Amino acid sequence: MRPHFFPGHGAGGALRQRLADAWSRVRRIAAPCPALTGSALWLQGPRNLAHASTTLLADASRLLLATSRGHRLAQWPLLAMQAGMRPPTTLFLCGDVMTGHGIDQLLPRDAGDDFALRTVQSALEYVRDAEASRAPLPRPVSFEYPWGDALHLLKRERPDLRLINLATTITTRGTPDCTPGSNGFPRMKPLHARMHPLHLPTLAAIGVDGAVLANHHVLDWGHDGLHDTLQSLRAAGIGCVGAGHDCREAAEEGRWLIPGKARVRLFAFGHASSGVPEHWAADAGRPGINWLQALDDSAVAVLATRIRETREEGDIVVVSLHWGSCWGYEVPEEQRRFAHALIDEAGVDLVWGHASHHPRPIEVYRGRLILYGVGDFMKDTAGAPCHEAYRPELAALYLPRLAADGSLQELRLWPMRVHLFRLKRACGSETQWLAQTLSRECRCHGTGLAPQGDGSLRLYWH
Repeated sequence: MRPHFFPGHGAGGALRQRLADAWSRVRRIAAPCPALTGSALWLQGPRNLAHASTTLLADASRLLLATSRGHRLAQWPLLAMQAGMRPPTTLFLCGDVMTGHGIDQLLPRDAGDDFALRTVQSALEYVRDAEASRAPLPRPVSFEYPWGDALHLLKRERPDLRLINLATTITTRGTPDCTPGSNGFPRMKPLHARMHPLHLPTLAAIGVDGAVLANHHVLDWGHDGLHDTLQSLRAAGIGCVGAGHDCREAAEEGRWLIPGKARVRLFAFGHASSGVPEHWAADAGRPGINWLQALDDSAVAVLATRIRETREEGDIVVVSLHWGSCWGYEVPEEQRRFAHALIDEAGVDLVWGHASHHPRPIEVYRGRLILYGVGDFMKDTAGAPCHEAYRPELAALYLPRLAADGSLQELRLWPMRVHLFRLKRACGSETQWLAQTLSRECRCHGTGLAPQGDGSLRLYWH
């Protein structure tokens, strides 16, 4: 059962009104309760009323009854089962989703020149470069087009929650941010990405439940661009985590309630090692991202306090980290120590790293999954300079299955290839290359990847 996002689009009038009334009552009662506020159900508003049913009304009634009697979330009937009785939770995780750039130019509405490059002045040139090196690209394309074979895989696998790192803004406003940072990154940045708000159905097409915004693209078009991105995602019922209009909002966690299974809590941070400049950090009166200054004990301690204060039976805690270099397999010792400390001291169940343009090593530490870098997912690689040795045209769809206590039961990767701005299943040789490469780099972490008969890769560890 997918997490429920209440009002949205397409439900009949009577059902819409009943759900809206029920949701309004839930919000009023849940607002003062830290255990409930922000949970999804996205306890901030549902997506897809077209798929709503009277089951949601029954669930809302149970929640109203439980909260009116002063019960905590763990005592709500849908979660009040012993950990050993709750079924596992499967997540869909991926790296950078770049639906701006050339991809935006293929979609139904022409968004114009939607990013600035040092050597390419129009996003349309990105498309022309790709066509010159590959083949003609269709246009316009449907909102489903970029996802290709990934749509069929997700329909078959039916993960409980779908989370992405959204590496673009959603806006038609703003000016490119070129303010020099301490490392000079903004001044030298090769592109400033945005997608047209009318192309937001591209994210709905793959059923995105939540988008991480703590990355090095979300402020490409300044504070106006960030404001529009937040507004667009929330209007679409997509939870956004890791950025906000001030530091308090940027630091807020995302919570999704998966009935009968778990409550997934997501914290998102951007670190300077990925190229995120310090002046992008949100402050008391300044919009920005949830910027992580250092990978040290104090950062772990702050997060540990936040997690423990509102932890409930049935919680699965995920930390998203936009960190590290774009290229290379080596995991700095600083990152490894920090990931271990998040598990040891803060009780984190899954560390989800991204920023690298290719998949990086995987570790299982004390039964908890650490993804040091999941690589890019949806991108318009064709026509762009790249490091061929890393095979950046290859991507992976990550499906971790977690037990009720948050420990890893299974991780499967579905290798993909980006071709003509579209995700396709990787062929046998590409899958074999990815398995061999990652197994080689994962060996020092005690893990490896074994090809399966269905074309996926399965993680093994000891």
